[in-house]
Amino acid sequence: MSELVEKAEKAEKAVKAEKAEKAEKLDAADELAVNRSEFVLEEDGDTVYLDGNSLGALPAAVPGRIEDVVRREWGELRIRSWTESGWWTAPERIGDRIAPLVGAAAGQIVVGDSTSVNVFKALVAAVRMARLTDPGRDEIVVDATTFPTDGYIAESAARMTGCTLRPVPPSEVAGALGARTAAVLLNHVDYRTGRLHDLPSLTAAVHAVGAYVVWDLCHSAGALPVGLDAHRVDLAVGCTYKYLNGGPGAPAFLYVREDLQHLFDSPLPGWNSHAEPFGMRPDYEPAPGAPRGRVGTPDILSMLALEAALEVWDGVTVEAVRTKSLALTDFFLECVEAYVPEGRVACVTPRAHRERGSQIALRCPDAGDVMERLIERGVVGDFRRPDVLRFGFTPLYVGFADVERAARVLADVLAETSADASAEPGT
Repeated sequence: MSELVEKAEKAEKAVKAEKAEKAEKLDAADELAVNRSEFVLEEDGDTVYLDGNSLGALPAAVPGRIEDVVRREWGELRIRSWTESGWWTAPERIGDRIAPLVGAAAGQIVVGDSTSVNVFKALVAAVRMARLTDPGRDEIVVDATTFPTDGYIAESAARMTGCTLRPVPPSEVAGALGARTAAVLLNHVDYRTGRLHDLPSLTAAVHAVGAYVVWDLCHSAGALPVGLDAHRVDLAVGCTYKYLNGGPGAPAFLYVREDLQHLFDSPLPGWNSHAEPFGMRPDYEPAPGAPRGRVGTPDILSMLALEAALEVWDGVTVEAVRTKSLALTDFFLECVEAYVPEGRVACVTPRAHRERGSQIALRCPDAGDVMERLIERGVVGDFRRPDVLRFGFTPLYVGFADVERAARVLADVLAETSADASAEPGT
């Protein structure tokens, strides 16, 4: 029996040595490896941050930029900074910086407010646009698997516009559309499973029935090519604190396709989106172009932190990020399958590249306890009820050695939890 155990242990060590060697070779060939130095990260070799799909790591350029904003632009220039430091134009300027990362030309993205607020603006505006040509459109279709807030917003928008809300799984959306459909709200990547939905075909299906589509890009912006202009997306929203590394509470963005901007009728008109914001006129006239998506005074400190954070994209293409993302997630699954006993976890993220975002979700019965133990050992992911472990892979700062270590620690933790369960009385 001891010989069998010894043989198994040797085989296990050999597999781990092979994976570690493969990780080293992959890191040596990684063209994005140099970008890791642009982030504030532990270099102890024991910490692996795989939660960038919830909150991106801190770019090294941000602290100095914020200190300058606070001490000089606010502390010395004060009110003059709205013009002299470019505060007033920041929402559109930073929007233009994000635009190439989601496949949009300049002049179509404005930054400001939260994702939730922008979802509300976009969805109500979509219904209003649909009714310009067909007042009888009275249905909003929403992704039935959506992040809860999107569902809450969609329900409120439906009540406000007198629409019926119809939750539909993305795979069934094309067959659910019809003459009554006014607007469709969809997630590009499912936040639980990491499933990537087919933006081009779903957008075309919505257009085929004369409706408008709103895409939530929170889990795809900065992680993979989106192609907003190429696929004629009507409206889109996204947060900037995940793969764009803008920081906690960083302002979201709103995309309105250029040829629709004159029709965009925001349910939240504010002085910042007025054609003459300092005219203080009692009647509202929307500004031309992307600025009509603004509402109130921009949150300058977080806005400019985001602008500094986006510097990490200088010289980087989202296509290169996507290539590495798929390689990282493939390698993670390879290591998990090599290290973890069969049946202990189940991958709920699609294996096909065309259906996968930049995260891997694993299902296991004791996921909450497992994630706590992982974090204690320096492997940081997150837990989604009832039984999902989520691991987000940000290619600008995650390497292949990180991936191998995460899978190895996961296997160790799973072995411990199984042993603990077996040792409990009555089991």
